[in-house]
Amino acid sequence: MELELQGKVAFVAAGSRGLGKAIALQLAAEGVRVVICSRKQEAVEQAAREISDRTGETVIPLKGDVSKSEDIKEMMDQTVKRFGGLDILLCNGGGPPGGTFETFDDNAWQQAFETNLLSVVRLVREALPYIRDGGRILTVASSSVKEPIPGLILSNTMRAGVVGLMKSLARELGPRRILVNTVCPGRIETDRVTELDQARAKQQGTSQEAVRKTYVEQIPLGRYGAPEEFAKVVTFLASEANTYMTGSVFMVDGGLVKASL
Repeated sequence: MELELQGKVAFVAAGSRGLGKAIALQLAAEGVRVVICSRKQEAVEQAAREISDRTGETVIPLKGDVSKSEDIKEMMDQTVKRFGGLDILLCNGGGPPGGTFETFDDNAWQQAFETNLLSVVRLVREALPYIRDGGRILTVASSSVKEPIPGLILSNTMRAGVVGLMKSLARELGPRRILVNTVCPGRIETDRVTELDQARAKQQGTSQEAVRKTYVEQIPLGRYGAPEEFAKVVTFLASEANTYMTGSVFMVDGGLVKASL
């Protein structure tokens, strides 16, 4: 199967680590010219060098915060100045802190909104004038959109809003053949998941290994996923091999989520 991604241009938000980095690496391996961003200059430059060294493709590092509208505009302007347009937009960002409803004040809710929902709105708004007809918009969300995760009320709420946004955009952008989809990780081996496991272990007065064992027992495949497994799904959806899937939510969770739909 040919993915026909050679020479495409992709902007991958939060691409210096975790799932964002894995996606950027997989896209570059398919011949995509990739722009990645991070709030930390050193981290994003190091990630860009590593991806470029491994794939031989152009990877442009940009420093910017996806929760700040001015940073998003500046990064998109630099991307378009360098490449003239955009074929793939990957919306991604760090997850909000864990906690229950009574844990958080208005400031915490506002920060989660800015980082995890409004950032997607702003990324799409700034990128859309430059996304070529037939392009792709993808967002990394969470398995919580199908089955809310206890102790992650901020993420549960904001990720659900992202799904509504993406579904609406799929209908609006269909006439331009821009395909819009959401991809949701379950327990994938990233720093974020490790931090969540550690936090849950502390809360429960147990070990990280015990928390992990509890999750693994709930996953039909019996293990956590690898970032590259998630990245391959995203890359397929971003490719020309996908021509008729839009407005959908894809779970990459090893069967963890029990919901039928």
